[in-house]
Amino acid sequence: MDIYDLYKRMENHNIMLSFSGEVTGELLDSLLAIVESKLETVKENPKIKRKVYNVLVECLQNLYHHSASFSPKDGDATPAALKGKNSTIFMMGRDESLYNIMSGNYIKNEDIEGFKAKLDKINGMDKEGLKAYYKEVLNNAQFSAKGGGGLGMIDIAKKTGQKLNYTFEEVDSDFSFFTLNIQILQI
Repeated sequence: MDIYDLYKRMENHNIMLSFSGEVTGELLDSLLAIVESKLETVKENPKIKRKVYNVLVECLQNLYHHSASFSPKDGDATPAALKGKNSTIFMMGRDESLYNIMSGNYIKNEDIEGFKAKLDKINGMDKEGLKAYYKEVLNNAQFSAKGGGGLGMIDIAKKTGQKLNYTFEEVDSDFSFFTLNIQILQI
């Protein structure tokens, strides 16, 4: 595929921002500044802009804090540039009725079961249940090895009013690729 082909595909899918690579603290700050700037140019309800920005912050922080360094097996066809990296992908698009925020990162297979259970628990809750669960997790004050308290996904579900649309695609016996697709309605 040539670059113009890629450009046309991104334009056809209304992609406002796309990033692929390793998310560092400096890059996180830069991406958030770019997103904030892009949202300023869009004629949109300030409440929706704030919601989109807040969800973007959660998604990008998730990529920064929770991406596993991908270490494929010997002989794997993975490009050398990805080996041992916290390689991620992030895209934000907008059409007439919604914003679409997509992210993906490697996750260790051993971490999937607990993470999936948490995501399913969040998806099974209504607005009031999410509020209560958020307070419960906040009051527990338990932090993961990577410093997170586990509030990000709850916060995304609360802010969007939508279920968390996610998948895990197995890459090898040690790693899978986690994708999250969030939609924010423009109402």
